[in-house]
Amino acid sequence: MDVGHSTGRKLFLIANNVFLLLLALSCLLPFIHILAVSFSSPAASTAGEVKLWPVEFTWKAYEYVIAKKEYLQSLSVSFKRVVLGTAINMLLTVLTAYPLSKTIRAFPMRTVFAWFFVFTILFGGGLIPWYIVVKYTGLMNSLWALVVPGAVQVYSIIILLNFFRQLPRELEESAFLDGAGHMSVLLRIYIPLSGPALATLLLFSIVDHWNAWFDGLILMNSPAKYPLQSYMQTIVVNMSSLFLNTTNSEMLKEINDRTVKAAQILVGALPVLLAYPFLQRHFIKGIVLGSVKE
Repeated sequence: MDVGHSTGRKLFLIANNVFLLLLALSCLLPFIHILAVSFSSPAASTAGEVKLWPVEFTWKAYEYVIAKKEYLQSLSVSFKRVVLGTAINMLLTVLTAYPLSKTIRAFPMRTVFAWFFVFTILFGGGLIPWYIVVKYTGLMNSLWALVVPGAVQVYSIIILLNFFRQLPRELEESAFLDGAGHMSVLLRIYIPLSGPALATLLLFSIVDHWNAWFDGLILMNSPAKYPLQSYMQTIVVNMSSLFLNTTNSEMLKEINDRTVKAAQILVGALPVLLAYPFLQRHFIKGIVLGSVKE
């Protein structure tokens, strides 16, 4: 019997596609709604008239958000954090995953070091020890406080080392016979062949740094040094009181807390949305290949 063309198989595929379509819509529709609210008038958004299409289209919420000096400062901090933090993450991930991908014969202490890193996933020191370490190492109120504590991403190391293990050993052995060293093998063989895995981990790192907000609130002493997500969190929390206390009647006619919050959410997600299409073709392949252990 041809299982691929059986009635049960066809029904399963139909049900599976319908389920995935509904799941995709459940993720997409809230985003479309927020987009519609951000482009709607304050009266329409307050009255609950906005569904999936803007009502009384206006740009005023975005003009208000982008024109603020604090927003531009926090945006600059976030870009610096993403660039510096992602570079450090990828460098340490590659340099750590390469030796851990070797056999026990080539690296006898591999298992000890591997369990050392896994231990940090299973057990953590907690928020207060983490804060004390950052404080007494002199990193407070600096960009390094946002990137150094999370410089080593153990989950990314596990994915990459398993990807490295699947590469043909013959390529490495041939390089060693030709006189190449470990650094040459890493740079000329492992990294060029690991594009999907590296692209996946790069996306993970970018998203982690861009979306992080809690560490900015507790490690930065000045709001001027907040990353974008930390700044937006404080604004979203305090936005209602800001509009209640304002005396600018003209501003209340053009924007309100709902439209501004929606605009800030969209602006905060925009860079990741723009970066993802360039990396998505590597994303699934990198996850699958890097998650299978020999």
